[in-house]
Amino acid sequence: MSDPRAIEPWLPDLCRLPRIGAMLGLAELVVVVVAMAPDGSPDWSLRQFLSASGYALWLALSVAVLLCVSRKALSNLPQHVGACCSVGLAAVIAAMVASIMHALFASVGEAGTGFWRFVGGSAAVVALITALALRYFYVIDRWQVQVGANARAEADALQARIRPHFLFNSMNMIATLLRRDPDVAERVVLDLSDLFRAALGAGEGNSTLAEEVQLAERYLGIEQLRLGDRLQVEWDKTEPLPWQLPMPRLVLQPLIENAVLHGVSRLPEGGTIRIELVAGPKRLRIVVANPSLPPTGEASVQGAGHAQRSIAHRLGYAFGPRARMASSWHEGYYRCELDLPLP
Repeated sequence: MSDPRAIEPWLPDLCRLPRIGAMLGLAELVVVVVAMAPDGSPDWSLRQFLSASGYALWLALSVAVLLCVSRKALSNLPQHVGACCSVGLAAVIAAMVASIMHALFASVGEAGTGFWRFVGGSAAVVALITALALRYFYVIDRWQVQVGANARAEADALQARIRPHFLFNSMNMIATLLRRDPDVAERVVLDLSDLFRAALGAGEGNSTLAEEVQLAERYLGIEQLRLGDRLQVEWDKTEPLPWQLPMPRLVLQPLIENAVLHGVSRLPEGGTIRIELVAGPKRLRIVVANPSLPPTGEASVQGAGHAQRSIAHRLGYAFGPRARMASSWHEGYYRCELDLPLP
């Protein structure tokens, strides 16, 4: 069995351009801070600032390349040992570069600082900045992994939640239809099979807008057989729509399930669920509206909050902060709206 640390190194990846840019930015920030420090020394000239900047950027790039190349080897070590080795390697490379730079300045008579102070100071500063940068990148990487795991777990929770509800209600309905209308019962069995086949992949990869709509249509077809004339559905699909837009699985169906279970089914007269899909040049808007009792009692809101929080979380993970989700109750209708960015 292979070592999991070799498959997924714990040391932050400094081979990525944004990470290299961050390291260079930190190096330049140190130069700016040193240049502006009120220590009583004469102001830096432009030549001195450019020389210090070039030296700091060279150091940062050398350290980033070294840790990039050594990432897998260092990740095979225990984390504390690997972290100390990473910072130690950064200090060593800084000392080597500082020694070369000091020798070059000394050869032209411009070495204004003692050798050991220059080399030791450079190594210490680089070690400190490297330790801070690695810690920051490590925390960011762990946070992103945790967000992804939470998104997958919430998709799995929705998947587990959909199974017993559909199974019990649908099987009871099929048993009722078998003698009265075998053809309809057969169609319900096929729809139920397709529905669960799609739901089984809730935590595995992405869906598309077309698949989400098809899943919602299958669900509504089964619920319309169960509720009869009490449940009416109006679709407003304004073409063209980005049917192949990647989306997390089980995004639309849970909203419609809430509209049925916590809206229409609680009203003696039933009602109409309106589903609107509109795409603009840069945004996709999905609206689910249903008649509902005023959200004043526990029964009227029970079960709706978890699904909506999960969907908002997974949309934020998939689309970033540009994804928006809003819900409100007004004049007897509960309205939930998704606003998603288009690539």
